[in-house]
Amino acid sequence: MTTPEILLAAPPRLLDSDTRGIVLVGFLAFIVPILLICVLSGPGRDRVNDFYTAQRSLRPVRGALVLSGVYLSAATVLGTTGSIAIFGYDGLFIALCTVLSLGVLLLLAGPLRERGCYTFGDIFALNAPGPAVRIAVAVVTLSACIPYLVVQLSGAGVTTTMLLGLSGPGAEQTAIVMIGLLVVCATAFGGMRGMITLQVLKTVLLLGMALAVAAVVLHRFDWSTDSLINAAGMGSGRPAAYMEPGLRFADSDGAEGTLDYIGLMVTIVLGVACLPHVAMQLNAAPDAAAARRTVRHTIGIVGTFCLATAVLGLGAAAVVGAPKILGADPGATSTLLMLTGELASGSSTGDAWLVVLVSSAVFLTTLAVVASVTLAAAGAVAHDLVTHVVRRGRTSEGREVAAARMASAGVGVLSIALAVWVQGWNVGFLSALALAVAASCLLPALLYSLFWSGYTRRGLLWTLYGGLGCAVGLQISGPVFSGTPMALFPDWHLDWFPLQTVVLVSMPAAFLLGRLGSAPGKRRAREVAEHGWA
Repeated sequence: MTTPEILLAAPPRLLDSDTRGIVLVGFLAFIVPILLICVLSGPGRDRVNDFYTAQRSLRPVRGALVLSGVYLSAATVLGTTGSIAIFGYDGLFIALCTVLSLGVLLLLAGPLRERGCYTFGDIFALNAPGPAVRIAVAVVTLSACIPYLVVQLSGAGVTTTMLLGLSGPGAEQTAIVMIGLLVVCATAFGGMRGMITLQVLKTVLLLGMALAVAAVVLHRFDWSTDSLINAAGMGSGRPAAYMEPGLRFADSDGAEGTLDYIGLMVTIVLGVACLPHVAMQLNAAPDAAAARRTVRHTIGIVGTFCLATAVLGLGAAAVVGAPKILGADPGATSTLLMLTGELASGSSTGDAWLVVLVSSAVFLTTLAVVASVTLAAAGAVAHDLVTHVVRRGRTSEGREVAAARMASAGVGVLSIALAVWVQGWNVGFLSALALAVAASCLLPALLYSLFWSGYTRRGLLWTLYGGLGCAVGLQISGPVFSGTPMALFPDWHLDWFPLQTVVLVSMPAAFLLGRLGSAPGKRRAREVAEHGWA
């Protein structure tokens, strides 16, 4: 099995044994106090509004820092940097799509916040009440959150073991368990307030790190972007194709490569904005206007980070070289730390503290994302399933908060167990699956629910279950699951669907199913209005 496509990996020999102790001390000095602050800043009372939304008191500027932290996952920090270093133009366009996806969230921000809800189930239940809708939304939410958590935890285990100078699957699995339990405790006791503190600290540290390393890169090339781009093209080994589109899927046939390229961009733009932990973060804003301003400020922060990421990726191609990156890590996710090692001043202490800064920022990114995704998944279990399906709404706030804490623990333990089980596999499939589910199920259901008065309960259920079945079925039938060297199961041959990205089929199918499912209900409503039938 190959290593995960999206994980936090450091090059094996980045530091020698004499400086590794400095890295460990500095690393713990960053992380331990931050986790302690996260727990201590949790809600003082067991109130549902406080646990899920921090009493909706998040003003736009601070809210933008939090939303930026939620948005900037390990895939953005490491995966995009590696993609730019290896694929040039295609990687730059992926970074641009990350910013463009905030435009989708800006469209949804006002309507989502006006509903004043805690979960997606609350939003859909306004027009289609009933336990069936709550169950469907919870199934879809967990289908998006659990794979995302597994990818993040798997990568965190690799990062920690390499940082400590350890190796082997046993060390990685132990690290996954320890990190996962820390995050679960921070989420269960900190709630939304603790998560807000964690995300603000993460965003400040991550943005500062990216700008600092980007400045060092530009300084090396005399602050000339032309020199940097030319050097990156030469370092890529493919200077003629480096700044041309299509390098990411160059191994695919012409039509399939083009469709995969378009599908990847659509998946990023539409999928990231509709991930449960991203969209539900807007509920912490005081009102709809504040939610929209929060997203606008977030566009500036994320855009700045993506510009810095572009410099980092080009710098890695120019300074390290794409062949060396791929030789050390076929997934190219260690690109940022390899660049850091090359840019270090040369003294062992300087190397150590530079790696401390980058490693702490990347590791904190994983912790913050895991915390926010766990909170979103726990809300679906506790609020939608336990409170509104099992207890039929007859429960106290204290009991719901207790259920949310237990759900956080349950989701966390399940994700930890799965991450330990799949350690060493190519779990990039799971990241693609999470985005495909968000784009194929949640986006069509949200657009129909928020902007179409004729959307019915049946149409909603058809959209959610049909989109989920189509996205999962096509993903399992594609080359990222089996039949290729980089697939999850390379020796299996279930790959009858030719595309690596499925949203070009699954998302239109979900929209169509929602329309068809709502047609009988719409006709029935018109007959009642015309004839007064009961």
